[in-house]
This record gives sequence, C-alpha cells and structure tokens, in this order.
Amino acid sequence: MNLDAWLGLLEKRHPQEIELGLGRCGSVYQRMGSPRPAGKVYTVAGTNGKGSTVACLASMCTGLGLACGTFTSPHIFRFNERISIAGEPVSDDRLVWAFGQVEDAREDVSLTYFEFTTLAGLLILNRAGLDCAVLEVGLGGRLDTVNLVDTDCAVITPIGLDHQEYLGPDLNAIAREKAGIMRRGTPVVCTQTSPPEPVIQTAAGLNAPLYRRGRDFDLAADSGGETGSLRFSMADISMRVSPPAMGGKHQLDNLAAALAALHVLHPGCESKAADISDAIRACRVPGRLQKVRSSPEVLLDVGHNELAAEALAAFLQENGRAKTICVLAMLADKSAESVARAMADVCQRWLCADSPGSRGQSGARLAGRLKAVLPDAEVNAFGRLGDALQAAFSMAGEDATILVFGSFTTVAAAAEWLRVQHVGHDAARITVDESGKPRRERPNG
Repeated sequence: MNLDAWLGLLEKRHPQEIELGLGRCGSVYQRMGSPRPAGKVYTVAGTNGKGSTVACLASMCTGLGLACGTFTSPHIFRFNERISIAGEPVSDDRLVWAFGQVEDAREDVSLTYFEFTTLAGLLILNRAGLDCAVLEVGLGGRLDTVNLVDTDCAVITPIGLDHQEYLGPDLNAIAREKAGIMRRGTPVVCTQTSPPEPVIQTAAGLNAPLYRRGRDFDLAADSGGETGSLRFSMADISMRVSPPAMGGKHQLDNLAAALAALHVLHPGCESKAADISDAIRACRVPGRLQKVRSSPEVLLDVGHNELAAEALAAFLQENGRAKTICVLAMLADKSAESVARAMADVCQRWLCADSPGSRGQSGARLAGRLKAVLPDAEVNAFGRLGDALQAAFSMAGEDATILVFGSFTTVAAAAEWLRVQHVGHDAARITVDESGKPRRERPNG
C-alpha cells in the first residue's frame, strides 16, 4: 500500500478517534523492541506553544551540529510533516515501511490513528541514529502514546482550558495530566512563572529540578546589544541571541523555554551563541501568525482556544490592527464563545465558515454562538471557507488585516484557496509541496 492507502485504512480501523491510555499501544511498543527515538529525548506538553517550542529547540540542536529529529502533531498540509529529521519531513517510503513494522507487531491489538502513527514515528527516529529527538505530546501527557518514552527533559508550555472532555474540567486537572510526562530526577522546564499547582507538586514529588521562566531563567531585550537583540540568562549563563522570526510576544515565551531546555541537556552551548542565533532566525512554523499577503494583510494561525485567542489579540492590539476582519472555522467542541470574547476588542467583523468532519460544525451554528456573546459585532455565516475568504477580500481595504484561524484544517484550506486564487504574495510560503494539496489531517488520540 502507498501512504494515502495506509492513512485511509487507519482512519477507519479503530472504533474511536481518541482513546487515551498506554495499555494497548504499550504492548505493541514492547513487541517492537521499545525503540527509543534518540540518545537524548525532550518531551514537550502544554496547551499552546508546543509546536513552536519543538521547532525552535530542534533548530537550535541542529545548529549545534547535533543529529536531531522531531515528532509533532497534527500536520497542516502533508502527514510527512509529523516526523522530521534535520528539519526535513521523512519520505513516503520510510513511512510506509514503518507502518508495515507496526502492523506486524500489533497482532490483534486495535490502535487509534494517533497511536499507530506515533509508534511508527518513534521507530523511524530510532533507526535514524539521532543524537537527540524532540517529541510533542498529542493530547494531555500522562496517557498519551508519546509518554511511552522516558524523557531526559520535560518542557511544559502554557496550560489553559482545552480538551476538558478528556483531561478534566479545570486547570488543575488538566495540569495534572500534562505533568504526567515528568520522570524522577529528570529536569523540567516550564514556560510559565506560576504554572498550575499540580505542575509544581508533581516535580517536587519526583525530585525533578523545576526551571521556571522569570524565576530560574529569562529572556529580555538586550539594552547593550544590537537593536532588537535579546539576552538569555540562566544561573551564571548570559547569552545574547537573535529574536524569533515568528510574530507575537508569546513566541518569546516559546524561545525562552527552548533555550532553557537546550542548556539543561547541552551545558556549555552558550559558546556557540552565533550558531544558536542563526538557528533562531531560520526557524519558522507554518500557521503561526504567518503573513501570506501584504495588501490587504492576510495572517494565518492555527489557534483554536482561549489562550491562543488572547495571544492573537495581544499581537493585533500591539501592532495597531484594531479593526481586523476575522475568518473563523473551528470544531464544535471548542469554546468559540471564549475565543470571541478574547478577540472582541480587535475584531468587529466575523465571517464564520463550515468546519468539516465528525467534530465539525456549520458556519451558521458557529455564527449563532458568536452572536450570543458579541451582540454588537458584525457576524456573518458562510458554508465554504472560500466563500468567507472571498467576502473578506471584498470588504477589506488595502490597509486592512484579515486573520484566518480556528484549526489546523482551517489554515490548510485557506492556504490552498489562496494558492488557487493566486492572492498570496508568496505561494512557496503557504504550500509544502508543488501541488499545495493538503493531505489527510486527523485529531490526536
């Protein structure tokens, strides 16, 4: 079978899209020989900022001359994006081979799409002979398939309300699940100065050194350096670095955590500050406040919860984009109301479109949810995302900003529409392959 045939089969095989737990996948992992992805492993959990943190950390590891691979999810355009080596997605052939190995090992055990593909990813990284790997948790942490691997350094990004139906009803319950990636005596890097108490308690209970931004490390403007340069500090380390290429102050949080994690497992790396800065400047992740057109400005973002909306609103406010046109399509189980409230001061026009799939919702239903909490805003409903985008362009002046967000699939569909309509100023930046055609995306679980 080719890759598309495999993905089609995996989409249909397990009765549930998401089924957390390490029992089934753990038994298959053991039969595969428990392949460890690399000599040193970083595991990244949290609600927001995981993908950017993984990308930045991996880019810096590669910049230090280390052979580094990553596992992330979900993807935007092609499934291959989920597993990369030295910054490049793996080939179809390598994926097909790994899927065959997992299939042989699973025997009669039923695995979800995410479980099966994660095991394949771990095997691919293992066979690549890497110095280090950076793994992104799919959902939660404690019961996520990625957590089969004992980490050498856990990274906890900002924690907010999301996936409550799986992780628990409040921040403490969710944080407890995220903290499940920690291991006894193993360092933990936390983006937040004051994370939810279960993070602190779990680290203390495991005698795991906990490093928190603003207390144990920091990243701030370098007053004595070049314009725009930053200074990273941690214990007796002080290093000047370049700012991240991706927009938004939240990217400083992601970079700070990545730098701290880098120093924890690679002490002395500050001697290669120039290489680290080069890696920071080169690091870009699609769909993170990604500018794909200038006039009118078009930004694409995969944000889909309140925490992400707060970061987007802060960026728009700080950069004078107080009348942004928002094109939104998001899953029915996401809190559209919280997202709308967080964006209320920067967005008065909302164009809501259908979100496909079993967890999706119609643009009309989404618009109704927004109108209930933003009665004074202009909210319009559309079916196809392309129709909403066309309407946004028709109402936008040359100095306007159009923000397209709500999910990974929303960004993929918007990028494809922009490519076909030839309205993106740089098609190479919004497509991954020559066709630009997105491949299947599946939720984690």
